[in-house]
Amino acid sequence: MARNTILIVDDEAGVRFGIRDFLEQQGYEIEEADSCEDAQHLFRRSRPDIVIADYMLPDGTALDLIPRLKEIDADIPLLVLTAHGSIDLAVRAIKEGAEQFLTKPLELPTLQVILQRLLQKQRNHHKSLASKSRQVRHSIDPFIGTSAAIKTLAEQSRRILSTESPILILGETGSGKGVLARWIHENSPRSEEAFVDLNCAGLTRELLETELFGHEKGAFTSATASKQGLFEVAHRGTIFLDEVGDVDLQIQPKLLKVLEEKRFRRLGDVRDRQVDVRLIAATHQDMGKLVRDKQFRDDLYFRISTIPLAFPALRERIEDIPTMAQYLLTKLSVDLGRGEIELDESSMRALQAYSWPGNVRELRNVIERAVLLSDQRTISLKDLHFDGHANVSAPFLDSRLTLVELEKQHIERVLQEEQGRVERAAKRLGIPRSSLYQKIKKHQIQTSRV
Repeated sequence: MARNTILIVDDEAGVRFGIRDFLEQQGYEIEEADSCEDAQHLFRRSRPDIVIADYMLPDGTALDLIPRLKEIDADIPLLVLTAHGSIDLAVRAIKEGAEQFLTKPLELPTLQVILQRLLQKQRNHHKSLASKSRQVRHSIDPFIGTSAAIKTLAEQSRRILSTESPILILGETGSGKGVLARWIHENSPRSEEAFVDLNCAGLTRELLETELFGHEKGAFTSATASKQGLFEVAHRGTIFLDEVGDVDLQIQPKLLKVLEEKRFRRLGDVRDRQVDVRLIAATHQDMGKLVRDKQFRDDLYFRISTIPLAFPALRERIEDIPTMAQYLLTKLSVDLGRGEIELDESSMRALQAYSWPGNVRELRNVIERAVLLSDQRTISLKDLHFDGHANVSAPFLDSRLTLVELEKQHIERVLQEEQGRVERAAKRLGIPRSSLYQKIKKHQIQTSRV
């Protein structure tokens, strides 16, 4: 691993030697300069990790040097040394951009501690930038497509970005509720703060309580240390509770309290803690039914559903599938270092014919599987393998079928998926309801709800 480089700028060779000798023993690489001009040249050439500069130099002062170096690279920290320290001088140096102002004679162990802290701060900064860069690269646009349903959702979502009220995202499993929740956070005034998410499905009451609110040491047998809850972690940011309909009835009053009073209490604690979070919840369940069945408190439901957003199922926006499939395909080909990959016409028709019970998540899986299992530049029908439904789209694309037979099969499939509801089936098929009734009669299609 490369060693960290320190640039020492001082016109006294003895001072440079003392600092260099100590820091080299600590594993640093050292560059030396005896003037402002020499320092600029070395700074530009070697891009050190930190600069240690004496205040008084033959061709200027550290206050002259700092802005010149900052023009080259503003992120590299600078330490200023002086034998004649004053508060005024220290303030001026800090204003110019110096990280620290140290007086001579310099205590070398103290310098070592300062350097370690500055280097760690740099590493954290770079990690943060890298994390944001990865987030931008890997984040998925929740509004891919041109359908009326997705455009409506996009418009509604943008309108509520600056509000602080809780949001409830409704939609089927895999439709993109989590992606939308993160998008809302990243485009809200809380975007610089934490985004914390928890899937509540399948969690026991005890585990859910300690995850959300934390616990004190000794609160229960295995609580050997205190633990922060996710509400504390998300302070000033956003907490996303997926499958909120599964939250245990005994936890619901505590959840209501933290939403209404901004206060909660750790398990085993005797005092309340203040917290400032925005809640985004999501569920695939019928919340109205849960309330009627007394499985979910009505007061909590009304609180979390202040702003409801409905994410449409993928089968309700078939016209978006080609755009979304190509988007996912391009993203995967870049991540895998492959060249441009495209879907042929038959595979695209198959994607649009399939009902997508797993929604966008399943579409992503199908696309990824096709890319990984094929070394071709074009994905064809034979490369598509649908989750648990091998060759599910073949009947729709069987070249032996006449157009009349193909139309009948497709209408039957859509009606079956819509449980015989003609109005919804007509909407999916893109035809008036009266036209669908005529086709049902023409093809003598039997359905219980028609």
